[in-house]
Amino acid sequence: MSFFQSRDGTQIHERTWPAEGAAKPTATVLILHGYGEHIGRYDETARKLAAAGFSVRGIDLRGHGQSGGVRGHCSKFDEYIDDAEQAVTRARAEGLPVFILAHSFGALIAPLFALRFHEMLAGLVLTSPFWKLKLAVPPAKVLAGKIASRLYPKLALPSGLKGADVARDPEIAALYDRDPLNNKNATARWFTESSAAQETVLARAHELKLPVLLIVGEADRVAAASQARVVFDRLGSADKTLHMLAGQFHEVLNELPAEREKTVGQIVEWLRAHVAKSAGTSEGKLHARNA
Repeated sequence: MSFFQSRDGTQIHERTWPAEGAAKPTATVLILHGYGEHIGRYDETARKLAAAGFSVRGIDLRGHGQSGGVRGHCSKFDEYIDDAEQAVTRARAEGLPVFILAHSFGALIAPLFALRFHEMLAGLVLTSPFWKLKLAVPPAKVLAGKIASRLYPKLALPSGLKGADVARDPEIAALYDRDPLNNKNATARWFTESSAAQETVLARAHELKLPVLLIVGEADRVAAASQARVVFDRLGSADKTLHMLAGQFHEVLNELPAEREKTVGQIVEWLRAHVAKSAGTSEGKLHARNA
């Protein structure tokens, strides 16, 4: 367990998983988790990537897990971008191509980071991105959120997320509900900052030129799978791949064992191909297919 200090003094918790069975790792993968959870929930995925020869790192976002900060809160979205920049800088010190593997809210942060610091990355793997809520928020609630964000920015309200909404695997769903490090609230300022970030991703998707692998559960109850396809179609990258996974829920990396094994295998295959590409041994392609 280790920590580093963000620009504003917030302590950020970081974990590492060294590559296994290789004389030298082929690339570094930085994991950004979703809203209300923590990096410890990605231990299985990280171990599989490490076993495939990748050096893996991950952080608890501010206000999450073992990192500092008010739970479920940010004063401005750029705080997440700043923390990601420091995490990527630490990853780049390994001297290898760096990829971000980001889930849900992490997949809202990652493309905005990439728009600002594309030269620091070799590519993005995004799962079930939080680019739009599955259920529409009533206009009156949106207005109330904007008012509260200005007057009571740290006002915390229940997120309503339950294990059964994010995972089909009953064991994982139960673990989600009783995990003491999972945060069950969101603040008014976090809501307005995240909503603005979603609008920015949609508006600026055409500017994103990095290779992208996008994996989406079609039965997602949290994030709108339809919005993932909309943003994917707007991405400016000439090297982008979309997998829409029929019947799968929000946490595609925590799906039923056979499904999540297949998904991690697809990620490993894509990463290996793009490590080769970063070394100039392959050419970019455009893929959009159902899996």
